[in-house]
Amino acid sequence: RLARLPHTSYRSRLLSLQDAMKSQALFDKMAAAVKAKGPELVKMGGAVFQFVVSDGGEAGKFILDLKNGSGDAKTGEDAKADCTITIADADLMAMADGKLDGMQAFMGGKLKIKGNMMLAQKLGSILEAAK
Repeated sequence: RLARLPHTSYRSRLLSLQDAMKSQALFDKMAAAVKAKGPELVKMGGAVFQFVVSDGGEAGKFILDLKNGSGDAKTGEDAKADCTITIADADLMAMADGKLDGMQAFMGGKLKIKGNMMLAQKLGSILEAAK
C-alpha cells in the first residue's frame, strides 16, 4: 500500500518528521530539567504552559506543567493550560538559541500566545534556569 502513495506525500511526511525532531531536542531538555529541578522551576513558573509547534504535527504538542506537584513535562495537549504558545519549529529553535527575540517574534506574527501573556514573559528566565 505504501508504494502507491505519491512520492511528494512521502517526502512531505519525512520533512515534517525532521522538523519536529529539532524542537523535540528542546522539549527533551525541558523534561530533563523538570526531573532535575522540578520544585525550583514550579516556584518560578506557577503555571501550565502548552507549546504547539505549528508545523510539528502531534509530536509538536508539548505540556510544561510548572504548577502542580514538582512539575511535569510531556508530549500532549492540556485544554486548561494557563498559557498556550504557538510557533513554527524553526522560530522556536531560533528563540531557544537567542537568535530571535520573543517580543519581535510576537509582534511579527511568528509567535502566538493564548491565555495569560505575562506568563509567556516568565518563560525566558525559566528556560535559562532549566539549562
